[in-house]
Amino acid sequence: MALTPMPTDRPTDRPTEGHDLRHHGDAEVRDDGARLIDLAVNVRADTPPAWLREHIAGSLGDLAAYPDGRAARAAVAARHGLPVERVLLTAGAAEAFVLLARALKVRQPSVVHPQFTEPEAALRDAGHTVDRVLLREEDGFRLDAAAVPEDADLVVIGNPTNPTSVLHPAATIARLARPGRTLVVDEAFMDAVPGEREALAGRTDVPGLVVLRSLTKTWGLAGLRIGYVLAAPETIADLERAQPLWPVSTPALAAAEACVSPRALAEAAHAAHRIAADRAHLVAGLEEFASDGLQVAGPAEGSFVLVRLPRATRVRRHLRDLGFAVRRGDTFPGLGEEWLRLAVRDRTTVNSFLQALDRAVTLARS
Repeated sequence: MALTPMPTDRPTDRPTEGHDLRHHGDAEVRDDGARLIDLAVNVRADTPPAWLREHIAGSLGDLAAYPDGRAARAAVAARHGLPVERVLLTAGAAEAFVLLARALKVRQPSVVHPQFTEPEAALRDAGHTVDRVLLREEDGFRLDAAAVPEDADLVVIGNPTNPTSVLHPAATIARLARPGRTLVVDEAFMDAVPGEREALAGRTDVPGLVVLRSLTKTWGLAGLRIGYVLAAPETIADLERAQPLWPVSTPALAAAEACVSPRALAEAAHAAHRIAADRAHLVAGLEEFASDGLQVAGPAEGSFVLVRLPRATRVRRHLRDLGFAVRRGDTFPGLGEEWLRLAVRDRTTVNSFLQALDRAVTLARS
């Protein structure tokens, strides 16, 4: 059980008003049932691949038995060169945030924003008062370790960070480690980075390190819910005690084992290079709108791009009318209504989107 959090009057602690922490990209696509081309959700397009669907389907004959996660857990451990005692399988990374908020003895958590909002939402739901460390646009949303309160006993940061697409140096993040502090690094999008450079997954030399990984983004498994936690054995044991029985389904376990196989890792590595090329094409197209006031945050390193532009709310609505869904940015602490997040897609889709954006910007000005 989490300890009762102590009150704080730090200026970094902000109320949640003005930021809907539970708003996510899927809401942009399903709001009114319109058939929209999706640039709002950061799941790789055209996934899961046929071989993975077939593998998952093959597990359905075992549904009468209770899930047995031993093989999948061992496969994930082997993928990162870790003993199984350092691995916990979860129903997506989102479940891991809830487990961390409820199971660890945390008194003073800090969340580095802008980033995925579920960590803060989970902490607040568990009764914690949360310090917000807001990275600055003028610094390229790069981590300033000195901005993190020294007495924070839990720090959460994404790498690469959603929604800014910033990839922080692993050494900079590791410097946040302290005796008595849990350092949570959300690496849900790290497998979209060629070579997974700056990854901390698999490291055992950073005290208090907890790394979260998701298999839903690269493999298109958001509806299946599968992810995992890498941490010291005692932390894994604490989190496991907070889980319900059989938290990960048999099909999700089959997916986990398949997605860390050599074949899958090779496919993911190829996809990461393709994403990087498609992202460069998207950014080049967006830079053509500089005269309209559009700015691309960056350099972007993830499977999405953050942009700032005048009248972004109106532009987003016009894009919907033109058949495209993009992610509003004002639900992320540290951002406002002038921000939008765009998922990287193939060049054909991007070219069509850029044409629609040109029309939407023109309409928003009128």
